Amino acid sequence: MPEVEIKNGDATKGAAIFKQKCTQCHVIDNSGKHKQGPNLMGLWGRRTGQAAGFSYTDANKNKGVTWERKTLFSYLENPKKYIPGTKMVFAGLKKKKEREDLISYLEAATQGKM
Repeated sequence: MPEVEIKNGDATKGAAIFKQKCTQCHVIDNSGKHKQGPNLMGLWGRRTGQAAGFSYTDANKNKGVTWERKTLFSYLENPKKYIPGTKMVFAGLKKKKEREDLISYLEAATQGKM
């Protein structure tokens, strides 16, 4: 199966997707506080299940991947398929362009570049 090209998305559109689909459970800030899901600050380059102070499932802790463009692209399409046993209830983003936009936003925002 050939590897899918993940294009640079529109971070502004990605911010709107994050606001609409992710902020119910996630924040991206330096507070260290979590919601139903972990605070995503520092997500980029972090291994699964490693945000300090968040209670992850063993499935998340044991997945052992590092969050970056390729892993997020697969995860965001169908989180429960990518990490069976995750407690994340989000069904995923089926549209490739929406995932690219959200990833571009997350890449910048979780590293404090927005």
